[in-house]
Amino acid sequence: QGELVESGGGLVRPGGSLRLSCAASRVIFRFNTIGWYRQAPGKQRELVATITTYGAQDYSESVKGRFTISRDSAKSTVDLQANTLKPEDTAVYYCHALDSTFWGKGTQVTVSS
Repeated sequence: QGELVESGGGLVRPGGSLRLSCAASRVIFRFNTIGWYRQAPGKQRELVATITTYGAQDYSESVKGRFTISRDSAKSTVDLQANTLKPEDTAVYYCHALDSTFWGKGTQVTVSS
């Protein structure tokens, strides 16, 4: 069990939805802003969304209005609800504790008809 573990990826058709979850250790969850990143084949890893320990959210322009990041203090999880998915959302999605070196191993999201 790592410090950050992602789950919830899969294959979905364009327009569909997925909910990704990042399970964090209690220490990481309590003291860190958590971010969701993604990396598509042949492209650099990019920031998708972040949520602070106080719940303040921020999103990249490419997902704003379609994705929602949230945190559950009881479960120490940070979820990413991805709606109206597009083929260009296809990537491996990672969670990361900002101001640390901790990354999860990623979960694959494929959007294809």
